[in-house]
Amino acid sequence: MTAATYPSCRRFGGKDKHHFFGYYNKSTWDRANRRVLALQVPVMDARLTPELEAEVGYFDTAQGDAFHVVDRTRAWNWQMGAQLQWLDGISDSRIIYNVRSDDPAAVYAGFGSRIRDIHSGQIRELPLPVYVVAPNGKYALSVDYRRLYITHETIGYSEHGGPFKVDLCPADDGIRIMDLDTGAHRMLVSYDALKQFHHRASMDKAIHWVSHIEINPASSRILFLHRWTERVEDETCFLHRLITINPDGSGMRLLECSDHPLPQLADDFDPDSVGTFDYEKSEYQISHPLWCDDERIIVWGPHAGSIHYHLYEDREGGAVQVVGDGILTENGHMSFSPTDKRWLLSDTYPDSATHERILFLFNVADKRKIDLGSFYADPGLKKENRCDLHPRWNRDGSRVCIDSVHENERQMYEIDVSAIVAG
Repeated sequence: MTAATYPSCRRFGGKDKHHFFGYYNKSTWDRANRRVLALQVPVMDARLTPELEAEVGYFDTAQGDAFHVVDRTRAWNWQMGAQLQWLDGISDSRIIYNVRSDDPAAVYAGFGSRIRDIHSGQIRELPLPVYVVAPNGKYALSVDYRRLYITHETIGYSEHGGPFKVDLCPADDGIRIMDLDTGAHRMLVSYDALKQFHHRASMDKAIHWVSHIEINPASSRILFLHRWTERVEDETCFLHRLITINPDGSGMRLLECSDHPLPQLADDFDPDSVGTFDYEKSEYQISHPLWCDDERIIVWGPHAGSIHYHLYEDREGGAVQVVGDGILTENGHMSFSPTDKRWLLSDTYPDSATHERILFLFNVADKRKIDLGSFYADPGLKKENRCDLHPRWNRDGSRVCIDSVHENERQMYEIDVSAIVAG
């Protein structure tokens, strides 16, 4: 498609305030494809502080995109928002999102999460912040957002008094699993256990963390990226592994490791020389894994000496398939249609010359790439406050939602792809 034939792109609301959702790994629409979750903020970009508040709410498309504010939170960032999401496994009116907590006894001091019924207003506080919720609504997975703010600032939460010192690889922290009915929680896997699992020498002096935690549709299997580095200031020094595990902590499996020599660790290396998107374009980057179905994972990363979109089978000795060889040549935020696995939705990072990002669909059956639009990204926006498209499907795979700043506002847009995916 050319610019003249791109499908229509419609903005959700957005008059005197800015709106965004965050990550690409969940649908912003409710079951009925009527209400669209969003955070409402007073500014397009800002250095985040613990006082900066976002309004939690939704656009009602049956009411002319009227925005309904249901709560406020100070636990959010520009990349992932407040981990706001529908609790589909429980009801069609309950949402969950992260909040700041005053509980001094909290495992992760200062942070928790909240379940709210958007109709009744009933709320329930939970003792841990959430990273991702199981599709069946029974459990959520949690990490320390203070640790993430140290290791990977764009996906952590800021606090006054930092930077804080944390243990490099503790045995009493890692991924926690929390029962959403009771709030009871336990360690799923610790950083120390991850270090011992298929140990690499590069881990010994490094700080460890996890990101991109995702749960398969059956809620029976979990994936995550284990990352470690000796230089958190430079993301090109990050090392990566793709790992899966059962919700009871058994069956941990290593699917990919991109450990490699790091000349950037030299004392005279200048981390400020690294471009905003150099990390995402690294040949060693493992990023943006997401379940295709209960047994397969789509991810951007290296395998057998070359980097591609890869589809992994989550089993010992499972096949690894290149997706879009020679066509999909850049890192992006990818997800399969919820109703037709022929269709892969993704995007690109900004072109270094034009600063344009391409949103596209890819038909894995006939290897057909269809561009849906090109969106300008202000190069003045850096790591912590940039606005990736983060494309997300609606529930029947007929529309796509993105965050974008191409109109010099941070707003949300929907693109009708129903005619394309019907073909």
